[in-house]
Amino acid sequence: MASKLKRIGYIDHRLENFHANVYLGILRKELKDRGFVIAGCMSEDEAEGRIWAKKNDVPYYSTPAELAANVDYFMVLAPSNPERHLDLCKMVFPFGKTTYVDKTFAPDLKSAKAIFKLGDKHGVKLQTSSALRYTNVQDQLAELGGQSAIQHMVAWGGGRSFEEYGIHPMELVVSCMGSDIASLMRRGTGPCSQVLINFKNGRTAVVNVYTDANTPFAASVSTAKETRLITVDGSKIFINMAAAILDLFEKGKPNIPRAESLAIRQILDAAADPAALKNFIKLK
Repeated sequence: MASKLKRIGYIDHRLENFHANVYLGILRKELKDRGFVIAGCMSEDEAEGRIWAKKNDVPYYSTPAELAANVDYFMVLAPSNPERHLDLCKMVFPFGKTTYVDKTFAPDLKSAKAIFKLGDKHGVKLQTSSALRYTNVQDQLAELGGQSAIQHMVAWGGGRSFEEYGIHPMELVVSCMGSDIASLMRRGTGPCSQVLINFKNGRTAVVNVYTDANTPFAASVSTAKETRLITVDGSKIFINMAAAILDLFEKGKPNIPRAESLAIRQILDAAADPAALKNFIKLK
């Protein structure tokens, strides 16, 4: 007897985006054997959403209730519109289904905490992350001695803007070093920007965000024994990311510490504070 397909529902601001397309493709190809399908979708831009749904052979539903009745899990997308995430979560969290919320989780720390609080209220198991959490850098953590062994790290990343793409090298650092951030300072707000991070136990990191430039995602990781330079292999990061989302759905348990997701948002907030351009500012 064939196993029952596990149904995921997309809810988005505008469905025609890279993440909606890439995850749909991965579930239909590379991860097809795991038995998940995009079984429904809904968009705040309904006209555009219906076009996307028809083109990709995904049922479109006009209301959150109709979508919820036909899916087992939710993916809140809108990867370029984090300001819409809280409202989108308000639409689907009342149904209590396990949910993945795309990067960047929220436009600020206050909104990020509100999303988690709302999820807790409705018993929703949820997580969020950048695809840069699932790379060959993290794959080498164990042989480097684990998270606690890293004394210093430098990460590089590019993209259209700091606001949208800064999360990627931040996710690299926090996933490798943890969430116990003490203070930070930012150097530059133009195309070449750096964030200097001090951890509470004396460890340090530097995050370079170079926009409008051909900059590979990469990291140098230093322990007491060695420094290792690692260029991110981008060929499988979205497959790895999709697999982690499916793990969340299957287990009904987040596989990312909430404290790390909040720390990343806190770093991004602090880096946007003009005071951080003058001196180190403490993180609460």
